[in-house]
Amino acid sequence: MQFKNRLIKGLIATFIAIGGGTAGYKILGGPEWSLLDAVYMTIITLTTVGFGETQDLSANPSARILTIFIILFGMGSLLFVVSTITGFIVEGELTNVFGRRKMLKEISNLKNHFIVCGVGDIGSTIVKELKQTKRDFVVVDTDTEKLEKLGTMEKILYVNEDATKDETLVSAGIHKAQGLITILPDDKDNLFVTLTAKQLNPNLRIVSKGIEEHTIKKLKMAGADSVVLSNAIGGLRMVSVLIRPAVVGFLDKMLRAQKGKSYRFEDIVIPANSKFIGQTLANANLLHNTRVLIIAMKEKGGDFVYNPERSTIIKEDSEIVVMGESVETNKVREWVENQ
Repeated sequence: MQFKNRLIKGLIATFIAIGGGTAGYKILGGPEWSLLDAVYMTIITLTTVGFGETQDLSANPSARILTIFIILFGMGSLLFVVSTITGFIVEGELTNVFGRRKMLKEISNLKNHFIVCGVGDIGSTIVKELKQTKRDFVVVDTDTEKLEKLGTMEKILYVNEDATKDETLVSAGIHKAQGLITILPDDKDNLFVTLTAKQLNPNLRIVSKGIEEHTIKKLKMAGADSVVLSNAIGGLRMVSVLIRPAVVGFLDKMLRAQKGKSYRFEDIVIPANSKFIGQTLANANLLHNTRVLIIAMKEKGGDFVYNPERSTIIKEDSEIVVMGESVETNKVREWVENQ
């Protein structure tokens, strides 16, 4: 982006020098100078190729002064363009362009992935969790430095553009994504991203960060499935550590990777036409011989039943909350969704 801006500025200055020089020679040269003579004289002056003057300037001091200005201003702008292009190649920016094209191609091949709008402390935590649980995702933000730093640490796919623009979300593969989380620093930006994303993909699950409590209703009206108030979550965490330290300690240990393994709570939805519909939990073998535990279950529109009985009947769109190692919970999800 910086290269593009520098190149545009340099080219504009060069074209101004050519246009101004041509007009100047045509005016100062009088009727004896044709437009082609003026253009030709400007170009050979600007490029200092050393060809002779098309018209004698010895008796035209104004034209000679113009020639001096063209050489000083025009050569400076031309050298700026050349140095910009040289720097683009030498400093590896050309490699970055090809790298971006390759990254965009990888993004276009994703399906059922997640989109994270915004980086920073919260964004970095989200990215680590998505990486830890082996989810496909794309990060969107305008901060090039933060994205490149995060990309170096986590090897992520990202789009370095404004998340509030339709084309940016399209580049991130929103039409094939299953979920989006927006954690931009301003409520109105999160509101705009939510509204835009829901219009582009009505089936998208959206989680938005909220700063002011009164924005929750607006964000949900715009299409957010859930709104998280970061300050409220921080306060809840602090009081939980105070009054139930053992529980928080257990969850903290579970969430940290242990010898390359990560343990998580996951939710699995029974799809339509699944062979498990109508079976009991005891007969269905949902866990597919893994060490995953069923924690809770609920029917569509109902409440969660914790530690459900083995005789519980599985229905379409039933949601099952399980706990186990991420690799095994992913296996269970794939097993259930493909039956």
